[in-house]
Amino acid sequence: MYVLLVGLNHKTAPVEIREKLAICGVDLDDAYSYFRNNEVIEGALILTTCNRTEIYATARKMEQGVKVLREFLANYSGMKYDVLQDYLYQPTCYDAILHLFRVASGLDSMILGEGQIIGQVKEAYLRAIESQATDGVLNTLFQKAIYVGKRVRTETNIDRHPLSISYAAVELARKLLGSLKNKTVMVVGAGEMSELTTRYLMQSGVQSVVVSNRSYERALDMARSFNGRAVRFDQLADEMKRADIVISCTAANHYVIHQDNCRDALESRNGKRIVMIDIAVPRDIDPALRNVEGVFIYDIDKLRDVVDSSYLEREKEAQKAEKIIAEEIADFNKWLASLYVVPVITALKGRGEAVKQEELKRAFNRLGKISEHERKVITTLANSIVNQLLHLPVVKLKEMAVSNQGHLYAEITKKLFALHIDKRELEKYEKAETRNKG
Repeated sequence: MYVLLVGLNHKTAPVEIREKLAICGVDLDDAYSYFRNNEVIEGALILTTCNRTEIYATARKMEQGVKVLREFLANYSGMKYDVLQDYLYQPTCYDAILHLFRVASGLDSMILGEGQIIGQVKEAYLRAIESQATDGVLNTLFQKAIYVGKRVRTETNIDRHPLSISYAAVELARKLLGSLKNKTVMVVGAGEMSELTTRYLMQSGVQSVVVSNRSYERALDMARSFNGRAVRFDQLADEMKRADIVISCTAANHYVIHQDNCRDALESRNGKRIVMIDIAVPRDIDPALRNVEGVFIYDIDKLRDVVDSSYLEREKEAQKAEKIIAEEIADFNKWLASLYVVPVITALKGRGEAVKQEELKRAFNRLGKISEHERKVITTLANSIVNQLLHLPVVKLKEMAVSNQGHLYAEITKKLFALHIDKRELEKYEKAETRNKG
C-alpha cells in the first residue's frame, strides 16, 4: 500500500490558480464519489484551505494512483496538465507523510505556527470519514497527524502569539491606514474566519463593524456579538459608499463584490480611499475594481508582506516542533514499513521455498532410490543455498524499510522476483496491523 499526495499551496501557486482548485460543497461530494468508484484508489482525503488544496490517497500501484490524482486535478481546474504541473508537488510516500505532519503542526502555513490549520485538518478528516472515502491506512495517518499537531502546540510555544490569516488581514489594514480607531469597517461573510477577523478588528480599536452575509440571520447573530450592525446582502454596495475598510471572506465560488453590483457605488466616492482585503479562496473581490480611483485591493497572497515582530520567536519554536515531528514520523514509518515490506519478504521466502521444493522433487525423481541420509544431505544443501541467497535481500529490505525509499525497494523486489502477493491475504494483514496501531 502506498501513501500518495498531489497538491499545491501558497508557495507553489498564486491565488488565481489556487482558486481553480478550491474543492468544496457539492464538488467535494462528487470528488469523493469519483475516488470511491475508482478501482486504482483504495482511499482518498481532500484537504482544502485558503492556502492549499491537497489530495491524499492510498493505492497498491503507485504510478497509476498518482496519475489518477493528477488527472482529477487537471480536469477539475479546467487546465491542461502540462500547465498545471508547474504548480503541483507530488512527494513520494514518506515525504508525503512528513509534509502532512508539518501541515498539521502549522509549519507549512503562510503564517508560521498558524493555529487554525489543525482544526481544518481534523474537519477534512471527519468529512472524508462521513463520505466513506478513507481506508485504514489513511485513518491511522490522519489520526497520527492530528496527534502530532496537538503535541507540537502543547510542547512548544509556537502559538504563544496566536496568529492567523485573519490576524494578518487586520495587521495589513493597520499598516496601510495607521490607527483603525473611528474607521468604518465592513466584514463580508459570517463564518469562523470572519468572526476571528472581527475580533482582531475590535482589539485594534475598531468601535463597531458592519456585517453583511447572504444569510441575513447569520449576519445579525454575528453583528450582535460584536456590537455591530447587520445589512442585507443586496445593500452591500450602498454601504461601500461610506466604508473605509472592507474585509471579505465568504464560501462563495465566484466574486461577490464585482463590477456589476459595486462599481457605481465605488465610483460615487469620488476617489476617497477604501482598502479592500480579500482573504477568500476562491476570491470574493473582482481584481478589476482596483481600476476605480481610490480603491486598493489586496488578496490573500499580499498578506505575506505583513511584518510580524514575533516571527523570530516562532521560528525558534518551529525548530523544536521539527524534532517532535522527526520522532513521531520515525514511529509511524516503522509501522507503515511493515505494510510494504513484511508481505514482500513473506512472498519472497515463499517463492524460494516453492523453487526449492520443485527442484528437490525433480532431483529425487532423477536419482531414483537413495538412502534417507542422502535425502537429508541433499535437502539440507538445498535449504542452505536458498537461505543464503535470500538472506541479504531480506536483511536489506528490513534496513530500507524505515527509509524514505523503503516502498520503492519493496516494489522493485516484487518485480525482480515476479512475486505474487495475494490481495485478500494482504488486506487481512493490513487490517490487523491497522487495528494494532489504533
